[in-house]
Amino acid sequence: MDAFFAAIEILDKPSLKGKPVIVGGLSGRGVVSTTNYEARRFGVFSAMPMFKAKEKCPQGIFLPVKMARYKGVSKKIMDILKDFTPLVEQVSIDEAYLDITGIEVLLGSPEEIARHIKARIGKETGLTCSIGIAPIKFLAKVASDMHKPDGLTIISTTEVDTFLSKLPIDKIPGVGKRTVKGLRHYGIETVGDLKRFSKEQLLKEFGNFGLRLYEIAKGEDKSPVVPCREVKSISSEQTLQSDTGDIKILRKLITIHADNVASRLRKEGLKGRTITLKIKFDDFSEMSKSCAIAHSTDNTKFISDSAKALLLNNPLKRKARLIGVAVSSLKEFEKDSQMALFGNGSDSKRERKVDKAVDEIRERFGGKMISRGNE
Repeated sequence: MDAFFAAIEILDKPSLKGKPVIVGGLSGRGVVSTTNYEARRFGVFSAMPMFKAKEKCPQGIFLPVKMARYKGVSKKIMDILKDFTPLVEQVSIDEAYLDITGIEVLLGSPEEIARHIKARIGKETGLTCSIGIAPIKFLAKVASDMHKPDGLTIISTTEVDTFLSKLPIDKIPGVGKRTVKGLRHYGIETVGDLKRFSKEQLLKEFGNFGLRLYEIAKGEDKSPVVPCREVKSISSEQTLQSDTGDIKILRKLITIHADNVASRLRKEGLKGRTITLKIKFDDFSEMSKSCAIAHSTDNTKFISDSAKALLLNNPLKRKARLIGVAVSSLKEFEKDSQMALFGNGSDSKRERKVDKAVDEIRERFGGKMISRGNE
């Protein structure tokens, strides 16, 4: 999708059209989530600290993230895509791969299919998207970024070698600044330059990613389009407005994030056996502590208590600037199934009723209608 969050904000408030719109965290430590193309002309891009964005574009319209709204539009878009092929792999809230092999007989050429998709999305959401078509996934991703916004780029099988030979290495998905610097140290500026090096040389210098680079240079991408991705963990975290070592504040934040995680687990019909507390300190070092439990859980109080125990058992030596809670080692369960009873009573019948009641209130009246008290 093109400038997804910002585009939705403009859709909801047409008076913003033509103005630089910047969506993200508005606190002192917030970062930019999405900008529209007018804002990008001022050098404002995703992941930039919000204070820097305001310096570069003081006349910009700065808006908070409305994730529930964006997720609703995202679901509508993904449902549209699934009308064209069941092989849809969603990789983020606004991006997906489609395998259209074999459906040309029914829906026309790849270009015709792409134009139908763009038309459906435009008609049903009022938004534009950019589509890349190629024989392999990584090239389709590259192509989708080439002519934004509202782009359509096709790389045919016969064009792959020529296209790759000229493709700058910083356009390869997954190649960060450090890897680019390492590649340029060897005089590698384009994917074509990678062909001067053997598989062994690239593996020695860049590890497992060296094998990926070798395959990219040959125009190979064996990864298929996977319709369902297994959820490995569910987490919730936040960067604090000011650094703190106050345990009472940190416990309160753990309650909030444990509640977020547990609610999502129950909504997705998942339970987990590993609970993790993550803290980033004021010197940007990180601490991640986990505990494994005997039975999988989605219980808010149990997850919260476990994360607080991890905090208690690992005294802080520095002030925290970020805190978060995660649950992993997930399994699917029926949403209304009986939970196992833990010996300490933290997953008791009473707690199950509390979780159910809270979920029902939030479902009916909104997520902010009720919140957990801190103990």
